[in-house]
Amino acid sequence: MRKMAQSTELTHGMAQRLGYDLAETTRRNPEGQAIAFRAAVMRCTQCRQQEDCKQLQACNDRLDQAPDYCRNTWL
Repeated sequence: MRKMAQSTELTHGMAQRLGYDLAETTRRNPEGQAIAFRAAVMRCTQCRQQEDCKQLQACNDRLDQAPDYCRNTWL
């Protein structure tokens, strides 16, 4: 369960840093966004570079693109 919680935080954090407005997309399409976010979190749980991602997010409020190792693609 801890891995899932960490993956949820990392996925949400990456989306924020990339300027992806989860609240707005959820408001427009709650069911579809819930499915998409769950899938993104599940992909994140399989990542072996979560510590790198955590460090990257700790050092950056904004990112132009996700790191190459990220299993999720953001708009």
